Amino acid sequence: MRKWTFRLLQPFILLSFISFIGVVGYMFIEHYTFLEAIYMTTLSVTTVGFSEVKPLTDAGRIFTMFMLVTSWGTFAFAITRITQFVISGEINQYFKARRIMSAIEKMHGHVIICGFGRNGRQAAQTLKVHGEEFLIIENNEEYVNEYLDGNPDLVYIVGDATMDEVLYRAGIKRAKALITALPEDADNVFIVLSARAINPNIQIISRASGKNSMPKLKKAGADSVIMPDKIGGTHMATLVSKPDVIEFIDYLSGEEGESIHMESVPYDYLPTHIKDQPLKEVMKWEKTGVNCIGIKNDEGKFVINPPDDTIISSGMKVIVLGTKWQIDRMKKNLND
Repeated sequence: MRKWTFRLLQPFILLSFISFIGVVGYMFIEHYTFLEAIYMTTLSVTTVGFSEVKPLTDAGRIFTMFMLVTSWGTFAFAITRITQFVISGEINQYFKARRIMSAIEKMHGHVIICGFGRNGRQAAQTLKVHGEEFLIIENNEEYVNEYLDGNPDLVYIVGDATMDEVLYRAGIKRAKALITALPEDADNVFIVLSARAINPNIQIISRASGKNSMPKLKKAGADSVIMPDKIGGTHMATLVSKPDVIEFIDYLSGEEGESIHMESVPYDYLPTHIKDQPLKEVMKWEKTGVNCIGIKNDEGKFVINPPDDTIISSGMKVIVLGTKWQIDRMKKNLND
């Protein structure tokens, strides 16, 4: 971005520098007023050939010749560089990059996806369906361009996600989660280490290709480690034994399940009057219609279909299922 900015402004910087020299030179050599010096400098830079403000001394003529030669070269360079920017499309790229960086600076609580291969694209598609704000970091611009045709508003950075500078540009300090889906486990470990050091509170989900990489990624700071090949095989096998169940889960998490949402509600988010109350009282939610499908206790263990008399205490989370409208209404009730 800085490189593009410098290249775009370089012709104007040179013209400004030559103009400054001209104004100072005419004021010093010919004792012109500021306005007269600007006028003479403009004549020299543009080479239009009007008469001088006052008769020039020999020193003034030599200085004017210097200005004419240098100004002509600088002006020709400026026109050439600006034309190159327009014809090559670099100026469009510049403003496009400015727009993307402006969008990133406004992001808060977003998700960063490192790697835009098959797994990265699937993650982006699912996040888009569920209305999550996200951005992409991908080193290969071709992968991004393939996706841009149907998604022109995609926010992305072309760069190496293993570099801290790129993570900072992606707003990692403001992000709520990071998904690293690079094909090389070593790169994923490096990103996890960097991200955890920069933002200790960020949720990190990492891909792993080899089984031996899972403990390394966990030790590096990943909250969850996913092996796509293993999940894919298990998914296909389960489709044989429990096809309806798997299809229903796919419906909930995929594009077709856009209207169905699952949400985790921490104890701290509950209104004061229903904290430390039985699940039956908590689940009234002002009758928004959401259903509890499980809870996560303070030890991190899940309880599926818990009894109504389960006390929801500090450290616990309630997992609920409902339509998007029901979930949004529930959140509104929590904030009231």
